Amino acid sequence: MADYLIPDELVYTAEDEWVRRDGDTDEVVIGVTDFAQNQLGDIVFVEFPDAGASTESGAAFGTIESVKAVSDLFAPLSGEVLAINEALEDAPELVNEACYGDGWLIKLRVSDIAEIDGLMDAAAYRASVAERDS
Repeated sequence: MADYLIPDELVYTAEDEWVRRDGDTDEVVIGVTDFAQNQLGDIVFVEFPDAGASTESGAAFGTIESVKAVSDLFAPLSGEVLAINEALEDAPELVNEACYGDGWLIKLRVSDIAEIDGLMDAAAYRASVAERDS
């Protein structure tokens, strides 16, 4: 298995997205994982919902396009989009360069923060990646 960066302080989805909670609030930041950006290759375009839009856990909320493929982005949690990473409009390659930093996708106000308990911790996500990357 290749060495992918999988930070312990984040939680993850089976669709290779990460979620970082902003303190004790009901706000989270969402992005794609190092494994996902590596599998996709060079990111050339990202499409998001507008701020204020609603997301539903498990439903597509946008797309990410690379030189290899176009993939749907799936909402890990239900809620309201507070902000999108507008920097990706001009520099989608930030997803490849800093997927856990400047390459984040959206900020969300979660409808039910308890939904976060249904996501994978880093150890479970590492196991998921290892199974698919062998």
